[in-house]
Amino acid sequence: MSQKGAGIDLDKSLGYLLKEASSALRAAMEEVLRPLGMSVTHYSCLELLAQRPGLSNSELARGAFVTRQSMNVLLQALERDGYVTRPAEAPVGKALPARLTPRGRRSLEKATVAVRSVELRMLAGMTESEQAGAFRILESMIHSLHGTAAGAARSPTRPAAAPPSEPTSG
Repeated sequence: MSQKGAGIDLDKSLGYLLKEASSALRAAMEEVLRPLGMSVTHYSCLELLAQRPGLSNSELARGAFVTRQSMNVLLQALERDGYVTRPAEAPVGKALPARLTPRGRRSLEKATVAVRSVELRMLAGMTESEQAGAFRILESMIHSLHGTAAGAARSPTRPAAAPPSEPTSG
């Protein structure tokens, strides 16, 4: 039975292409993080805490695109292994704000170099102008899907960011 006219033409679907790009990026990041003993979620958690110390489990979960339960398991492991600290009791409410330890910062520094190499590889075929344009287009798509204006305030886990700089040789 034919499906003619039904569904989406995957060869022309921007959404499918974005999902494929996201999947390829994640696989490349996992590949460079694995030798460091990290997953993309582990790296994302450390990066978020470096940029916004004191985030709660829920805020970290939203920022890393995982469930609160998954983030709680990760945070417990990171705390046990000395990468983050959390107070024994919540200073306010129920949230236990997490912070990177010196060990967590050192680990993040190595991971950031690895992840940045993936991003530079991904952008290698684009000019600085094309990178800036792609950045603006993707942000516009995100804002449209969230129903927010392009200049709307950001979530506590995603800051306003400049488009990535053009890769340099070396």
